[in-house]
Amino acid sequence: MRNASLWRAVLGVENTVVECVEYDEVAQVLVASVRPRAGRPRCGVCGRRSARYDRGEGRRRWRSLDLGTVPVWLEADASRVSCRVHGPTVRQVPWARHGAGHTKVFDQQVAWLATQCSKMAICALMRVAWRTVGAIITRVWADVETQHDQFAGLTRIGIDEISYKRGYKYLTVVVDHDTGRLVWAAPGHDKATLNGFFDALAASGEGRLDMISHVSADGADWIAKVVTERCPQAIRCADPFHVVKWATDALDTVRRQIWNQARRTGGQTRSNGRGRRDAIGEAKAVKDSRYALWKNPENLTEKQQVKLDWIAKTNPTLYRAYLLKEGLRTIFQLDHDEAAEALDRWCSWARRCRIPIFVDLQRRILTYRDNILAAIKHGLSNGRIESVNTKIRLITRVAFGFRSAPPLIALAMLNLGGHRPTLPGRT
Repeated sequence: MRNASLWRAVLGVENTVVECVEYDEVAQVLVASVRPRAGRPRCGVCGRRSARYDRGEGRRRWRSLDLGTVPVWLEADASRVSCRVHGPTVRQVPWARHGAGHTKVFDQQVAWLATQCSKMAICALMRVAWRTVGAIITRVWADVETQHDQFAGLTRIGIDEISYKRGYKYLTVVVDHDTGRLVWAAPGHDKATLNGFFDALAASGEGRLDMISHVSADGADWIAKVVTERCPQAIRCADPFHVVKWATDALDTVRRQIWNQARRTGGQTRSNGRGRRDAIGEAKAVKDSRYALWKNPENLTEKQQVKLDWIAKTNPTLYRAYLLKEGLRTIFQLDHDEAAEALDRWCSWARRCRIPIFVDLQRRILTYRDNILAAIKHGLSNGRIESVNTKIRLITRVAFGFRSAPPLIALAMLNLGGHRPTLPGRT
């Protein structure tokens, strides 16, 4: 093997002429002088063949993978071309992306590490700052996005929002129910943000909007309005998890009301009276019953079951709210025909329960009745979306320090979008 071929393999470059390799003893780095192979130069942005313009700002360097323990830099002329679209632009080079200060193999290894390691490990191993990692994975995902059609075969989707930073910062995420892939994500949680997804879907191919057959989501009005407007043919399914959560939140509101009432009763009773001690004890018992009321009956511990039995004997209103929550949860375990009848009976029961918040809840349930039954009939829920959200929360902790949403979205898409990066030289 000739020295030039050997150095191309070591440096991980293609279509490149390695002119010379020198070791800088002062900086203790290896500098390889390179140039693209002969041929008409191309625009660095669009890749069109273009005429030479000038020599630009002279020679520049790109950081490459270390050779053992020695940092490696590629050095070449950064001449410019005259592009018909972008005007005077730095010419395209085969070893790096346009505007990047690192080679493609360096970017690829950083992107792989970002999906596998902690940020401290990446920064220490690759000798880069964490903000540099954010810029690299954004570039890598931009390339992956152009090479793969994220919307191909998309028919059943789930839509949800997740907070990623303090100050009411949210991402809207779309997941493919059939593959579990994260298909799309963008900052914001409003109609304009979701319309951005449907605009991208429509631009990706003719008839893509008409291919959407099922959409699952929580009860957010902004999601329902956009889906109805952009995909009127799609069957909208109310996520069972969120529907049961409505009942769980209503139950917890009732528990807090009874707890506050018991505290006020204890405060109004004389300090030396038995009634105060009883009221304080009841308030503490109600406060400590939160998890016994929230958990499914089959998952209760012995202590929590005793707590639930005590509530049944001493707080009929709170126990009735608990039974209403469990009754609604049980409906999602029935067949479609049985569930329709059971849901109507539940709404009738909630309407007559004399608990104001559950009376309001049954009105909300009636509004989404068709969506709830559609979710039961087609077996759709946001379970996959909640799983993806849990992984995004973990990625958010890893990505702490990114100043904007694009690097976080790029990291999430590289992890969960179905096209995880590989190490250089691997297939």
